[in-house]
Amino acid sequence: MFWLLGIIWGSSFIYMKMASQLVSPMQIVLLRVVFGLVPIALYAQYKGAFKRAHVKHAGHLAVMAVVGTIAYYYGFAKGSSLLLSGVAGALSGLTPILSFLLALMFLGGEKASAFRVLGIVIGFLGVLLIAQPSGTDIAATNIEGVLYNVVGSFSVGASFVYAKKYVIPLGIPVSALITYQLGLSLVILLVVTDMNGIGEIWSNAYVAAGLILGLGVLGTGIAFIIYYYIIDELGAVSAASVAYIPPVVAIIIGVFLVGEKIDLREYLGAALILVGVALVNRKQAVRTATTHGK
Repeated sequence: MFWLLGIIWGSSFIYMKMASQLVSPMQIVLLRVVFGLVPIALYAQYKGAFKRAHVKHAGHLAVMAVVGTIAYYYGFAKGSSLLLSGVAGALSGLTPILSFLLALMFLGGEKASAFRVLGIVIGFLGVLLIAQPSGTDIAATNIEGVLYNVVGSFSVGASFVYAKKYVIPLGIPVSALITYQLGLSLVILLVVTDMNGIGEIWSNAYVAAGLILGLGVLGTGIAFIIYYYIIDELGAVSAASVAYIPPVVAIIIGVFLVGEKIDLREYLGAALILVGVALVNRKQAVRTATTHGK
């Protein structure tokens, strides 16, 4: 299940890239939420997770809808439309680093050790290498795409911190929480999304299948269920380490299945991001290994 989740999330970048050729990034987010909501809502109903008392927490759930779904998905969808799918996937490896920085600022219990600071610096160097923010041919770089991906990663990190501080203590069952989050996201998206041309997604059966099944059913609905299952079985630290897998999967798909031409500079940038993530998580990994050894 651990590796399956990594593959599902890693393959989402090629689906977003393909869909961006037919519909807008916001439309991609809308369709992803629609088809992701169905399986998780059915699962929550089966578990009997819905309670009327949850309505009083609508404010926190709305924040999670905006930060943990709409901004997150839009950042990656827009970034994927501007970058090679493999590069966009590599940048997603920045998520654990940004999550740690936000946790350090707003949550207790985290310490900025020398290894973690070094990991943050190395990770950001990887992003700068991919972004290519300087040089004579600045027009050939795609800083905009990189920035959108960073926004997506930042939104994920912010949602983790907000959820840990305000939402998880509410005691709402996970399946219900995700359903509320996606449901509120859908309401907001239906208001703000320009529907003009959204029907173009059906002009290509492969792209439509990738968006509906790859991004929606698997990448959103089923992925949430698998992720929280892994947390229950392996613990939060081990579950969070699944973030190592998507960048590698995205690059493999982009290069070997789609034929994207990724430069050595971008490979090096992706490697630096992964090294940075490893250093940021080093203390937790050592602590977990020691505990298991006992």
